[in-house]
Amino acid sequence: MKKRYNLIGLLALALTAGITTSCSDFLTQENKKALTEEQIYSDVEFIELNLKGIYNTWRDNTRQDERAWFLMTGTDEIQRGALQNKGGGEGAAMDRYDANMNSLHSKVKDQWNKRFPIVTAAAKIIRALDTPELVEGSKEAELLGEACFVRGFVDYELAMYWGEIPIIDLDKLEETGYGRQPLTDVWQFIINDLEKAAKYAPKTNTAGRATSGAGYTMLGKAYMSAPVETGLRDFNKAKECFEAVIGMGYQLVPYADLWNYEKPNTAESIYEFQFNNNPNRNQIQFQIGSRVAQNWWTDGCYFAGYDHVVVTEYAYETVENGGIWEDGDVRKEESIRYDFTYYGEVPNYECVAWEDLGEDHDELKPHVKKYEDFRTDQHSGLGINNMWNSGKNIPAIRYADVLLSYAECLNELGQTGQAVEKVNEVRNRAWGFSIPADKKWDAGMSQDVFRTKILDERIREFLGENWRRADLIRTGKFVEYIKERNKWAKRSGTIQDYNVRYPIPNEEIEQNPDMTQDDQNPGYR
Repeated sequence: MKKRYNLIGLLALALTAGITTSCSDFLTQENKKALTEEQIYSDVEFIELNLKGIYNTWRDNTRQDERAWFLMTGTDEIQRGALQNKGGGEGAAMDRYDANMNSLHSKVKDQWNKRFPIVTAAAKIIRALDTPELVEGSKEAELLGEACFVRGFVDYELAMYWGEIPIIDLDKLEETGYGRQPLTDVWQFIINDLEKAAKYAPKTNTAGRATSGAGYTMLGKAYMSAPVETGLRDFNKAKECFEAVIGMGYQLVPYADLWNYEKPNTAESIYEFQFNNNPNRNQIQFQIGSRVAQNWWTDGCYFAGYDHVVVTEYAYETVENGGIWEDGDVRKEESIRYDFTYYGEVPNYECVAWEDLGEDHDELKPHVKKYEDFRTDQHSGLGINNMWNSGKNIPAIRYADVLLSYAECLNELGQTGQAVEKVNEVRNRAWGFSIPADKKWDAGMSQDVFRTKILDERIREFLGENWRRADLIRTGKFVEYIKERNKWAKRSGTIQDYNVRYPIPNEEIEQNPDMTQDDQNPGYR
C-alpha cells in the first residue's frame, strides 16, 4: 500500500492534536503543551484560538511572498517579467502554457499543497461545532460560520483552478476518501459552506476575520462561478446574496484610500488579509517591483523588486492605444506605476544590460503599484530600508466587487439598464465621485456589449487583486483573451483549451492511494 504523503500527509498534520501546522500561536499560549483533540474541540475558547491560527496560516500560505502573485500571472492582465520568461522552464510556462506547464510544475504543486491544510484544519472546527444543538447567534455558531467561510473560500479557489477536488468532510471521509469528487458534489459542498458562513458568521468582527457580509459575497460569487454543467449556476440566487450585502452598510471610499497603509480596513473592505512590516510582512513588493530600480537604488527604494510579474500592455494602455484606460480615471495611476523617477533621478537599462533582453526589456514598463509601501523606503525615516518588508494589507473582497458582480447578475437576468446603473456607481468613484456625462455607461447597451465591457471594468477596478483568472474561467474567455493579450502566450501560441485548469501535481497522484493517473486533468496526461 502506498504511503499517504502529500495531500494525505498534509491533512494528517492538520489533524494532529494542537493543529501545529496552522496554530503555532495556540501552542505558544498553552505553554507549548500538547492538547488532546477532545480538549481543543470541546472548549470554545480553545476553538477560537485554533481558528485564529488558521486565519494566519491562510494569509501566509496564499497571500505572502511569491504565493501572493502566482495566480495573478498568465492572464490578459498580468504576465511574467521578460527576464523570468527568458529563463524558460517553469517560470515561462506560467504564461506560455507550453510543455513545461505540467504535473511536475513546482509552483503549481505549492499552490495545491498550501491550501489543503487550511481546508482540513477548518473542517476540524466544523465537525466539532456543526451539531443539532447549535444555537444561532451563539459564540459556537459564529465560529462555525467563520470556519465555513475559510473552507468555502479556499475550496472555491481549488475548484476554480483544478476542477474536481477532494472534499474534506471529516464525517464522510470513509465514504469519499481522498480522491477527486464529481464537480457537482464539489460545488454543492462549497455552496453549503458559504450558506453557513452567511447565516452564522457575525455581522461585525475583528479585522481579518469573516463576517456574514463576507459569507454572502462569496456565496454570490459561487453561484455565479459554478460550472454550468453542475446545474448550480444561478444568477437569481447570486443576485439575492449581493442584495443582502448591499443592505449591510458598506460603502465605496476614495480609491486612493484603499492603498493607503494609514487607512487599513476601510468602509469598503469586506475581507482583507492583515499584514504589517514586521513580523507579518507580505513580501510581495520584492517580487513585483522593478529590477532596474533595485539595481539603480538598492533594496531601499520602495518600488524596487524583481519583475516576477508586470502589467500586460492591454491592461496598462489607453483606449486610444488599444487598451482599457479612459482619460480622467483615477484608478489608472493608483493601480499602475508608469513613472520610475526617484527623487529627481531617472534610471535606464544600463544597469541590467547583462540581461540581454533587447526590445523585451520591461523593467521600466508599467508595474503593479497597489502594494508599494513607502514605509520600507530609505527616505521614510523608519529605518526599514528594504522593500522585502512590504506590509500593506491585501484585499480579498471589496464592496466594489459586490456592486459589479450584482450588475453582472442583473444583466444575465435581462435587466441591463439596472445593471448599468450599478456599474456607474463604481465608475462615479473612479472620477472622484463626479463622473463626466460622457464617461457614464449607456443604459441602452445590449446584453452582449455589457458582457464584454464588464470584463474590462473589472480589470480597471481589481487589477492585481487576484480575481482575473477566476473571471476569465467563469465567463469562458480564458484562452481567447490570454492568447491575444498576454505577450508571452501570444508569442508562443501554445495555450490550449485544457489550460483553463492547472495540472494535478504528479506527486499527489503517485502518493495518494485514492488517485491514479486517470485522475489527471485532460491534456496533462
